[in-house]
Amino acid sequence: MAVMDSRFEYVARMHRVVEHIDRHLDEPLDLETLAGVANFSSFHFHRLFSAWMGETLGEYLRRRRLEIGAQRLATQPRIPVLRVALSVGFGSSEAFARAFKARFGSTPSSWRLAKRRNRNQLDRKPGQAFTADGRHDEVSGIHSREASMDVKLIDRQPAAVAYLRHVGPYGPPISQFWEATVYPWLQTNNLMGRPLYGISHDDPGITAPEKCRYDAAVEVEPEFVGAGHYLKTTIPGGKYAAAGFRGTAAEIGDAWMDLMRNWLPGSGLQLDSRPLFEYYPPDFTVDPKTGAFECEICIPVTKL
Repeated sequence: MAVMDSRFEYVARMHRVVEHIDRHLDEPLDLETLAGVANFSSFHFHRLFSAWMGETLGEYLRRRRLEIGAQRLATQPRIPVLRVALSVGFGSSEAFARAFKARFGSTPSSWRLAKRRNRNQLDRKPGQAFTADGRHDEVSGIHSREASMDVKLIDRQPAAVAYLRHVGPYGPPISQFWEATVYPWLQTNNLMGRPLYGISHDDPGITAPEKCRYDAAVEVEPEFVGAGHYLKTTIPGGKYAAAGFRGTAAEIGDAWMDLMRNWLPGSGLQLDSRPLFEYYPPDFTVDPKTGAFECEICIPVTKL
């Protein structure tokens, strides 16, 4: 038991580090600062981080900066590349472009254009209108999807949560994680009937599936102490765009895509460094026949 507790203490400290990194990508993130966040000696921290993450600290920092940068390029087409570069910790658009091309095989501008074209291709569905000269009316297709989304701006209070983490592909494996691991843990700790959150830390269209992180979380009192190897954090408050969803686990990815790639670019808003999440109210239920459920998809937003 002592060995397991010691191992979990390492996990908890490393979670604090990667959470700090994601929320401060626009700042210098040196070894000593991050070692202090983890409460480890800076002399040993680099080796510990590499052993736990499977990549060096420098590799991880670069990957996360480029992945978040790629996400912002795709969802914020009006933001200049330089602003995106600065927002994820690069000192110039040139340095960002070199690193981006090495990671994704194209320049930031070309990658952004390709993503926009792909989005337009996805909007081409049988029965949609064509223009007089035979071209698909891509703009009307996009606007119709934006109009069909029921998105509202809300102000949320900070929420203390306890969570269990899943690392791997999104989609059906997440449902299995809830059923096999999360619900039994909730029952053990008498936490059923509380607000639940599904926190997605990575964009599965950018991050390798095996590295995607997802937290299944439940609201708790700040002083909560329970059984099992859970972690605690606070979901930041502030302004969020929230879209209602009803469907299955196989369909929720498309809803995320609509909100991020179709609604957000025309909203006059942009993402910030807070996490994206699904909110499940206390009366949340799942249809036993279809697997359908309802939730709110929430993205943190601020002015452009």
